[in-house]
Amino acid sequence: MLEEKIAELQKWIDDSNRIVFFGGAGVSTESGIPDFRSVDGLYHQKYDYPPEEILSHTFFVRHTKEFYDFYRDKMLCFQAKPNQAHLFLARLEQKGKLLAVITQNIDGLHQQAGSKTVYELHGSVHRNFCMECGKFYDGQFIAESTGIPRCTACHGIVKPDVVLYEEGLDDYTVTESINAIRKADMMIIAGTSLSVYPASGLIHYFRGKHLVLINKGQTAMRTNADLVISSAVGEVLSKIVL
Repeated sequence: MLEEKIAELQKWIDDSNRIVFFGGAGVSTESGIPDFRSVDGLYHQKYDYPPEEILSHTFFVRHTKEFYDFYRDKMLCFQAKPNQAHLFLARLEQKGKLLAVITQNIDGLHQQAGSKTVYELHGSVHRNFCMECGKFYDGQFIAESTGIPRCTACHGIVKPDVVLYEEGLDDYTVTESINAIRKADMMIIAGTSLSVYPASGLIHYFRGKHLVLINKGQTAMRTNADLVISSAVGEVLSKIVL
């Protein structure tokens, strides 16, 4: 059954020239980056709050040091490398068949794999800015800091360019994502349960021919898809021949 679905996916990719890929945490778990929503004993022993609360704007403002303690420990995975899914998408773009990667991830692995047109809906751990003067800092600056990271120029707080809960998405990124989806003749949604809004609402702009879901677990738009493959993203895409 899986082989038949992959064969169908191969045919659709061969026949499509304006593909958009929409990915979530499941794309990066194969690189060793954990989904922070998953439950593990160590997390519950170490932190007094659920990750959704820690990664909120309110928590950042009220408990800034605790935010950075969690952020350094759980959100920075600079040792991770692109997996088969990231590398496949970079090759698909090089072939001129992929319009864009739209990702909910903040790890930068798509760019590391070689993808050029990447819309990061939730920002990136590799971009950090002083909240006072706007000076840029890379991810290593945060990783190597202690306590609350401070700007070397004005001593303001250096904040990651990531979208926290209660914060809005970047207008430009959303607009470009919608434009790409509207142009697409095929859309592949992978590694996401589509439970995070407003990002997941963008897929409703798709009016193309083929909608594909690749995800190990249940996905909100399962009944709307033309093809559903319940498997790891990298394992599936590694079987596609370009």
